[in-house]
Amino acid sequence: MFDGFWDNVFRYPRYLITIVLGLFLNTFEPLMPLLKRPVTLIALVGLFAGSLVFLTLTIRAMLGLSTI
Repeated sequence: MFDGFWDNVFRYPRYLITIVLGLFLNTFEPLMPLLKRPVTLIALVGLFAGSLVFLTLTIRAMLGLSTI
């Protein structure tokens, strides 16, 4: 009944890594042509950094942590 139980359990981390990597590649593949031009590269990096700062400040405010 439990012949391949541990083999099956040890497959899940590899499956998770495969799913996350596939999601990452399919998300950022359409953006690759935009990264070839310096203007759009700067805009995308600024958008990413701004989104990260916004998310960080929002979560800190929701948790009631001090801003600095």
